[in-house]
Amino acid sequence: MVSLMSDKSDIPYQSPLVPNLLAESDLIQFRCHKGIACFNECCRNIDITLTPYDLLRLKQRLELSSKELLNQYTLPFEMDAHGTPGVKLKPVEGGTACQFMTEDGCSVYEDRPTACRYYPLGLMSIRKSGEYSDEQGFALVKEDHCLGHNEDRTLTIQEYREEQGVEEYDELTREWRRLILKKKSAGPSIGKPPEMSLQLFFMASYNVDQFQQFVTSEQFLGTYQLEPDLIESLKTDQLEVIKFGARLLKQVLFGEITIEVVSGATEKRVQRQKARAEELRELARKQAEADTKAAEGKGS
Repeated sequence: MVSLMSDKSDIPYQSPLVPNLLAESDLIQFRCHKGIACFNECCRNIDITLTPYDLLRLKQRLELSSKELLNQYTLPFEMDAHGTPGVKLKPVEGGTACQFMTEDGCSVYEDRPTACRYYPLGLMSIRKSGEYSDEQGFALVKEDHCLGHNEDRTLTIQEYREEQGVEEYDELTREWRRLILKKKSAGPSIGKPPEMSLQLFFMASYNVDQFQQFVTSEQFLGTYQLEPDLIESLKTDQLEVIKFGARLLKQVLFGEITIEVVSGATEKRVQRQKARAEELRELARKQAEADTKAAEGKGS
């Protein structure tokens, strides 16, 4: 199964590179069920990009830490030329099939990723040249192995989305997708983000445990002015943590200020960084002196 959860940007609608977009009211002919001859075929060769909410659902379903989930079930990749980090489902060892595939179907079906829910549709977000808002459309892909398109059932795309439970997934990932779309739309104008920004993007998007610790730490709360209710939500609800992650990333990457900085916090952080740098230089100096003395001792 190919992941079709795509973002297209900087492409005029009349470009031949843009697929024929379908609307929610358009009809499709499709049905997948256990009795169909191609059952499970779409899970034997996967390329599934994961969203923050996908990972949260799988983490909770499998009762794993973020680190365990990332290590056991995902592979890292770069989403663009600037190295924006992404993660995909890791196939079985030495193969291409999904680790969650069984003879009876998906073992995590109730918590399956967005791309799996949409198949054989693809969610497309497109921003017209010169505009700030994005539009949503859908693409239908027919793979040779899939017989579901021959089934005697038609329904609208909206009905299919409701049936597959993707609306919740779309809603909880919308701001994160817009963040990626905006980054792609900006292109070379913003240049390659600093390494620390890429590390923050990975943590806020995919390692919810680590990001939760980060945003509830004394240092973070001493830098940003958060409402008490929000602080409590961040401490207890990881869904709120991933929502806050998209908000923080917008502020860090694009300067969309929605989180107030504590007065004087930036200056204090710079001072701490300078002090830490001085400590490291002093440690390095002392180590160099010790190494020199040890070398002189051996020489004599």
